[in-house]
Amino acid sequence: MQNIKNYMDAVGKNARQASRHIANADTNAKNMALTNIANAILREKASLLAANAKDLAAAKKNGLESALLDRLTLTEKTVDSMAEGLLQIASLADPIGQMNGFKYMPSGIQVGQMRVPLGVIGIIYEARPNVTADAAGLCIKSGNAAILRGGSEAIHCNQALAKLVHEGLEKAGLPKEVVQVVETTDRAAVGELITMKDYVDVIVPRGGKGLIERISNDARIPVIKHLDGNCHVYVDQDADVEKALNIVENSKTQRLGTCNTAESLLIDRAIAKEVLPKIAAALLAKDVEIRGCAETCAIVKEAKAATDEDYYTEYLDAIISCKVVNGIDEAIAHINQHSSQHTESIVTENYTISRRFLREVDSSSVMVNASTRFADGFEYGLGAEIGISTDKLHARGPVGLEGLTSLKYIVLGDGHIRT
Repeated sequence: MQNIKNYMDAVGKNARQASRHIANADTNAKNMALTNIANAILREKASLLAANAKDLAAAKKNGLESALLDRLTLTEKTVDSMAEGLLQIASLADPIGQMNGFKYMPSGIQVGQMRVPLGVIGIIYEARPNVTADAAGLCIKSGNAAILRGGSEAIHCNQALAKLVHEGLEKAGLPKEVVQVVETTDRAAVGELITMKDYVDVIVPRGGKGLIERISNDARIPVIKHLDGNCHVYVDQDADVEKALNIVENSKTQRLGTCNTAESLLIDRAIAKEVLPKIAAALLAKDVEIRGCAETCAIVKEAKAATDEDYYTEYLDAIISCKVVNGIDEAIAHINQHSSQHTESIVTENYTISRRFLREVDSSSVMVNASTRFADGFEYGLGAEIGISTDKLHARGPVGLEGLTSLKYIVLGDGHIRT
């Protein structure tokens, strides 16, 4: 434990010192670093896939669950996406130093705000090696230093990525300590990281509910988080049936193990007997188990009876809960009670109903006629995301560049004194 404490203390000190360099780095240097890292990732695609294969072999041997195996797996396409995400971040406007909102006060001074980095961000995540690239890129562009602690199941791939990140930073004339990937898999390192108040300004956990609950309960540093993703699709009585079929199927089956996958289906009673069998057939064809209310089970003979717990559950599996509701009021009430405030979508051609849904559903992303799978920093044009926040302070939804910054007040005077 003492060795881990000393190691993490050194990581923290390095991060704090590096944060001062990156906070003052110009946009060109940051963009050059991002481009260098992207090019290195593409150049080393084969070695990254080989490192990932080692991680996958060990994970399968250790009995890692299927949802985590899915998140752990890299393909040529996902490696290309990592590089593309970094280049997209490089193409975005640099938020640091932006000043706005200036007003003249009666005293004659001007008061406005400037966007500044948060400082040092600790990111703790499971399985997904792409988070290493995404988090590094977003922290670099937003002028923050990052301490990345990936899961032990991705250690080979994360270390391979760390070398490429360091290469890209140093070629751009920036300290490699701007991004540090924790080298030990000892869980004691997490306990140290989340209590290092002198060195770390914000913690971002990405992983299972158990990990995030532990971080939230034990951290002595502010946490940007979401516990789970119980996302809903509501099919309204004025829905276009073809759109509904495609949106529900994509929301649930495009990828099962992600936080923006639909876990709950609601359908208006007025169209349930006509439309629900068609939706159920599409889901059953993809081997999705349907757990429904009494009305659902009466309409879909293959459905199993749902418990109340099912309506609160993030399955991350080929299972979906289903409930027949009496219109928009019951749909909104059900979502606001059972959802995890992540992402909800309505399928409807009714403008008034869609605007009510957008206004009254209390989640970080609310959609009309679109798959919940779009709730993602890359799809939102943020370049990537450091995580999804279901908190209501500071950052909410996919956390991109602006979510990793803060505002400070700027006052401009010309010899003004207060009387």
